[in-house]
Amino acid sequence: MSKEDTLKKEVSRQADMIKEGTVEVFPEDELYEKIRKSLSTNTPLRIKQGIDPTAPDVHIGHMVPFRKMRQCQDLGHIGVIIIGDYTARIGDPTGRNKERPSLSEKQIKGNAEYYTDQIFKIVDKNRTEIHYQSSWFDTFDLRKVIKIISKFSLAQMMAHETFRKRMDQGKRLSLHELLYPVLQAYDSIQIKADVEIGGKDQIFNILCGRDLMREYKMEPQVVLCLPLLLGNDGKKMSKSLGNYIPVYCPPTDMFGKVMSIPDSLIPDYYTYATDTSLTQIKDIKEKLANNEVNPRYLKSQLAKMIVAIYHSIEQAEMAEKEFERVFVNKKYPKNIPEHVIKTEKIWICQVMKESNLVFSTSEAQRLIKQGAVSIDGEKVNDPRFMIEMKGSPELVIKAGKRRFVKVIYRSD
Repeated sequence: MSKEDTLKKEVSRQADMIKEGTVEVFPEDELYEKIRKSLSTNTPLRIKQGIDPTAPDVHIGHMVPFRKMRQCQDLGHIGVIIIGDYTARIGDPTGRNKERPSLSEKQIKGNAEYYTDQIFKIVDKNRTEIHYQSSWFDTFDLRKVIKIISKFSLAQMMAHETFRKRMDQGKRLSLHELLYPVLQAYDSIQIKADVEIGGKDQIFNILCGRDLMREYKMEPQVVLCLPLLLGNDGKKMSKSLGNYIPVYCPPTDMFGKVMSIPDSLIPDYYTYATDTSLTQIKDIKEKLANNEVNPRYLKSQLAKMIVAIYHSIEQAEMAEKEFERVFVNKKYPKNIPEHVIKTEKIWICQVMKESNLVFSTSEAQRLIKQGAVSIDGEKVNDPRFMIEMKGSPELVIKAGKRRFVKVIYRSD
């Protein structure tokens, strides 16, 4: 095989791997050309992914693009993570019907440190650069800001679906929110991005990066658009909806959360949250379609794989056994948190809050009304219920499917 044929084969191999699992690659021919140039000059591609540290925790939906970054790193390329300590002050307006609250510099810094700890569970730290936007935006003066924003028109910004909807509905759209895509685009100039990865809700912002790079006479970045991993209620995985699976989630909780996803999402979770091959995923889809496999079995295997990725194989196996024990055999977990009280009679909602079983007494009342609270296996239906400990030194309260606390009465 000639040198050119070998090069062509490797370009095709890498492009196929990079495209795998994407919603769209734009433009595809430029990706092939960038890979060819990278291999010919022995210069790794710079794969960009930005994060806004607006909260301290990361969920496995956030990790979908970082899994793609790791795949690119395994092909010899460099991951470039942008910590959006400026864009976080605005908050990505995409999909939002109102402004996000602003964060303090201290909050942003703390969140960013916590974010990167979680991301490096997937991304190869040795092949990763981390850049804070403040390293370039802190030195900006008004002249430079005007120069950058002059590269975009108002018509371009109003093509953003979120901006257009807010205007049509007469809702507030602040000028600083229009800066968000511009700041994200300028990041690509600073770090000389070859490829930017993002969810399908990020296409507008990433395309702004392509436009700005052209204005600066740079070769535009290629867009790798990835799907959004849905939460266990079938909606977009979101911390505000409470349907997410945190990366820093105890193994047993993570296992249980995966087991609670709808059967329809099983193939997507195998595809975007694990390293399962396309051949295996095709087999899973066929077996589900033909009722040849119990979805519960597939979810159990999936849950073990995800727990193993973020914890360990041993902890995944222990989580599976604990799940079987609690939810299949209807037994209590082995290590239930304990809460000591010193009064014989106490309002159930009060003890649920004090024991950290719930965040508030109102949440406790809501769960009771939904029939999701029991004491020693007996369902509680009255939010005004008073627990009487006389003659019973301890009892177990269960809230929802996976929350337990052992209440212990001590008079001394």
